[in-house]
Amino acid sequence: MIKRVFWIVMDGLGVGEAPDAPAFGDTGSNTLTNLAESVLKTRGRALQIPNLLGMGMSRITPVAGTSGPDRILGGYGKAREQSAGKDTTSGHWEMAGLVVKEAFPVYETGFPDAVVERWIHENGLPGILGNHAASGTDIIEKLGPEHMRTGKPILYTSADSVWQVAAHEETFGLDRLYEVCKSARKICDELNLGRVIARPFIGDPARGVPFKRTYNRKDYAQLPFGPTVLDRLTEAGVPVLGVGKISNIFAGVGVPRNIDTKGNTDGLRVMLECMDREPAGLIYVNLIDFDMLYGHRRDVPGFASALEEFDLALGAMMAKARAEDLFILTADHGNDPTYRGTDHTREFVPVLAWSPNMNRPVDLGIRESFADMGATIEEALIGKSPSENASFLNTLF
Repeated sequence: MIKRVFWIVMDGLGVGEAPDAPAFGDTGSNTLTNLAESVLKTRGRALQIPNLLGMGMSRITPVAGTSGPDRILGGYGKAREQSAGKDTTSGHWEMAGLVVKEAFPVYETGFPDAVVERWIHENGLPGILGNHAASGTDIIEKLGPEHMRTGKPILYTSADSVWQVAAHEETFGLDRLYEVCKSARKICDELNLGRVIARPFIGDPARGVPFKRTYNRKDYAQLPFGPTVLDRLTEAGVPVLGVGKISNIFAGVGVPRNIDTKGNTDGLRVMLECMDREPAGLIYVNLIDFDMLYGHRRDVPGFASALEEFDLALGAMMAKARAEDLFILTADHGNDPTYRGTDHTREFVPVLAWSPNMNRPVDLGIRESFADMGATIEEALIGKSPSENASFLNTLF
């Protein structure tokens, strides 16, 4: 009997181009395989991820320099996204049972002037800077000094459906940033935009202190358009705890408790603590640094080091696991740090499942939807799952 599920999202760790990758311009992307090949070439050694390999990761996609362990314990496979986008919201919502059939709109050339003017007027802003697609770190470097002089927030977007606002924590104010982002969420609901993201930063290059984004980021997502696995677990009295940005992604719906974290290292610490203090239920975790710090910035060494750090912590968690625990590891999309551009990549995501009482490898094959994971968790914790989604719980045990 399963009493606890640790659902861990390695944000952006794709495992190979999806069948429809050409439509997204992502032919040839494979976050893990390309990362491993780059590490082997530049460092002369393989990625050190023995626990992920022990769960069967190298049977999902090649991991250069490794032959895989002699003995694999756990379930391994990969899942194809049915949702129309390749963004965070679509990925997580589909995992929880909501397939986003119509992609959230994007505004890569900037938001309409009338919409921006409305936002400026409603918030008493002196104006805005930017209003185009950009790398978050690049636009802060370029426009940060003018923002500090004028008080005009930096508005930008990307290939994802996001309205992002960057502002200095000290000169603009963190609370003020959150206020204007909440106001933008109301406008973005009318536009059907996926997320509004507050992007605070600190620093002052004029005084020799470079700009740096902080972990006080907040996401303001749309309300989910229907009930999710999280809602059904909560209604059944099963504890649901989010770690990281989970509550933000679901606009708090179905996530009665959430622990905000400051990146992967902090998230891993929280997970280890949860193993001691959370007696039952779902602990749903997003590890953001793979995507935010390393994938988008095309930082191969950083991504590799973060993955090795995670694997080390995973070993510690496995050592603390109880017989009634189930781990499910996955991703919400790809973000190949070796690929062109700075955006997500349309890829399969890994599906790894492990419990201390598993004593054999289980090939889970290709799952036709991310929703299979949510269905499995629902069946594990309340004994049933929606018939339209394919639970693989019985295959595991």
